[in-house]
Amino acid sequence: MNYRHLLSIGVSVISLAVAVTSSNPSWAQTQQASGEIQLETVTVEGQAGTATGPVSGYVPNRTATGSKTSTPIEEIPQSISVIGREELEDRQVQKVDEALRYTAGVFAQPFGLDSDTDWFFIRGFYAGQTGVFLNNLPLYQYGFGGFYIDPFILERIEVLKGPAAALYGGSSIGGIVNLVSKRPTTEQLRYIETGINSWGNGYAAFDFGGVLDKDKIWSYRLTGKVSGGGWETEIAEDFRGVIAPAFTFRPNAGTELTVLASYQHMDLMHTGGFLPYVGTAVPAPYGRIPRRFYYNEPDVDLYRRDQAMIGYEFEHAVNDVWILRQNFRYAHTDSEERGPYPFGYQGGAPVGPDFPLFRVGFNHHTIVNTLSLDNQAEAKFGTGPLDHTLLLGLDYKYYNIDHIQAAGGGTPISPVNPIYGAPQGPTIPYLDQDLTMNQVGFYAQDQIRYGGWIATLNGRYDHVSTKSTDKVSAANFSDEAGEFSGRLGLGYEFANGMTPYVAVSRTFNPVIGSDFFGQSFAPETGQQYEVGLKYRPAFVDALITVSLFDLTRQNVNTSDPEHSFFEVQLGEVRSRGVEVEAQANITAGLKAIAAFTAYDIEITADSNPALIGNRPNVVPEVLASGWLDYTVQDGLFKGLGFGAGIRYVGFSYADNENTLKVPAATVFDAGIRYTRDNFTVALNVNNLFDNEYVSACDTQYTCNYGAGRVATLKASYKW
Repeated sequence: MNYRHLLSIGVSVISLAVAVTSSNPSWAQTQQASGEIQLETVTVEGQAGTATGPVSGYVPNRTATGSKTSTPIEEIPQSISVIGREELEDRQVQKVDEALRYTAGVFAQPFGLDSDTDWFFIRGFYAGQTGVFLNNLPLYQYGFGGFYIDPFILERIEVLKGPAAALYGGSSIGGIVNLVSKRPTTEQLRYIETGINSWGNGYAAFDFGGVLDKDKIWSYRLTGKVSGGGWETEIAEDFRGVIAPAFTFRPNAGTELTVLASYQHMDLMHTGGFLPYVGTAVPAPYGRIPRRFYYNEPDVDLYRRDQAMIGYEFEHAVNDVWILRQNFRYAHTDSEERGPYPFGYQGGAPVGPDFPLFRVGFNHHTIVNTLSLDNQAEAKFGTGPLDHTLLLGLDYKYYNIDHIQAAGGGTPISPVNPIYGAPQGPTIPYLDQDLTMNQVGFYAQDQIRYGGWIATLNGRYDHVSTKSTDKVSAANFSDEAGEFSGRLGLGYEFANGMTPYVAVSRTFNPVIGSDFFGQSFAPETGQQYEVGLKYRPAFVDALITVSLFDLTRQNVNTSDPEHSFFEVQLGEVRSRGVEVEAQANITAGLKAIAAFTAYDIEITADSNPALIGNRPNVVPEVLASGWLDYTVQDGLFKGLGFGAGIRYVGFSYADNENTLKVPAATVFDAGIRYTRDNFTVALNVNNLFDNEYVSACDTQYTCNYGAGRVATLKASYKW
């Protein structure tokens, strides 16, 4: 079934729903009491108070990430965090995973400041490949076939914690990150920015928007950025650029079409990582490997990516009850990577005088084509005392990756006295795969209000098919599976701003691959129970969320005890914990965010019985952070602003046996800025006291330093 068939089916379903509604006038009651129709404060962007527009200070109001409808955050029966443009600017965020450093329930940048990939865990589970969405459409990633989004082209970054399959189909068990693009504005926007950091990496950026005709039928946004220079790792440097045009056609109040596109180029050298546990987390006989150590070969090192996307969001209000939507995106990426990387010490242990590291030669060439289509029909109506927001949807995801991976000989290198230029051995392809995944899903959601009660009912069924052909390995398989996902949530909104809630959900995530016998892996499944409280006090502009959850991930791949180099699905991991998050605009000039996370993550089933009861590697069980920002509002120092933050990451393990501990770390950030008229200059320093720490180890051979102290100076002007 191709996407044209799906489109026709979606239109037929929506047309039938409209016909049924039109034949029943009682459904056509406009429900002002639902809270969905209200006057909002208008800013220059003209989008405040919407699910995709600017966040007022640090405190969000509405989101579409947890419901696919514009919904107040406190009405969503799951914990959700929203990072708006103002917070991104105050902290001078340069990467998506960097933006998540202060978010409860998220362990961001576990593998350090990777220059080409965003890494993050949500509720203890890795979400960087199957948990990334852009404008509520999936950016599915497999192998090295991923996408990279520069946060400068984003309006918001939103995190839905816990299962999301009831809305989105197959996705990370722990939760998702939904990136929200900047959109056209009907008010004139002229903004330019330039900056440079202490590693010698500079950039220039612009953001323009406005209307193209006097009737404001056509509006546009053009955002772009180019950067290049050095990184913390010695020798490494990069050059990259992105441009993102967008247009909106709004012929009347009930119809809107927005086209969103982007193109990005990346050309860079590899940065830190892949270092042994002995020499990073704990000292070796020579001390520790320098944080700036460059492990690759300057004459061989290559990372190149060309990435392009284009799509649209269409919405049409049929009448006072029904709204029809169709969202579509096509994305393409072509990436190449080459160079040796370390894998432990030569001979297995550090031996003087040079303590050489063993290196593996590696290269890949990956091409990805993917498209997503989401048809929606939303209806608002009443049945007696109940107010409904009903959503019916039919979506389709196509993902194709054509990639070659090769490995071979690499020369050793000393971490204390590196000498570059030795000829590298040839690499031999071990994978030449063409893989296609199709996912078709039908979903329904009903958000029901009765007085202060809020009930959310979700159901979804997906059919997923996967086919793989490989020219050099045994990765030849095909599989089809159907999965049901659901979510039931209930909350009560008190007059004092408190909304306690409970929810239970079932989720799944497709797993690509097969076992020793050629049997395709079944999808991972998961169940979550969550209780929480969302509080929006009347005396201050703030949002406080407290959540407790019990999440189990099943069908986890583990080592096949009978067949080396193969896996079986005998694993299960349970994550239980508490998350507390507060966002506040305390006064006109004072803003704050705070987050605390405490987990109990346990391997509850595994092919190796000795691991049962242990904590999975990489993930810490305690995270805490806070950021306070103040801007002088009047007087001689009007426009002078200060920001300060602290981040704590608890200890983790490098192995599932829990024998190799990675110490906890505390990091401080700070910023100062001055705005006069339309001009702003700002200086931010991350890791202010240059704490040298290991962020995490995936194995005893792959440890990663957290980013050291880096200062970024920027200047901007708007008119």
